[in-house]
Amino acid sequence: MVTRPEPRGRDAYKAWRSFATRWADNDVYGHVNNTVFYQWFDAAVNAWLIDHHLLDIAAGAVIGLVVETRCSFFASLTFPRPVEVGIAVDHMGSSSVRYRVGVFDVGHASTAAHGEFTHVYVDRETRRPVPVPDEWRERLETLR
Repeated sequence: MVTRPEPRGRDAYKAWRSFATRWADNDVYGHVNNTVFYQWFDAAVNAWLIDHHLLDIAAGAVIGLVVETRCSFFASLTFPRPVEVGIAVDHMGSSSVRYRVGVFDVGHASTAAHGEFTHVYVDRETRRPVPVPDEWRERLETLR
């Protein structure tokens, strides 16, 4: 028997980013399409890395490639309400980081959806895994 996860509270996350929903985010069923949640996951994690001067998307030697994502849905979201996305680090390996990500309707205490987002950090040129740089590791520890 498959067990369904429970929604998480805001205390499960360490950093936050707000996003506006767009008219085009709603699908024919009248709610934000599931694919948009994955865009928010990607944008929240990478924006945090950029804001903390770790990821240089134009010229950095190290970049993150997404190797796994998953999401569980608990409540519908709709345009034009904004959303808040929380992130935290669940696990740090030698070359990978698994992020915990939660999407909240503004002002709500529990996730409308939450999941995981895993980066493997690689050399920009060779695309081969590299150890998470020490500076990155130190800053990412603040998200545990």
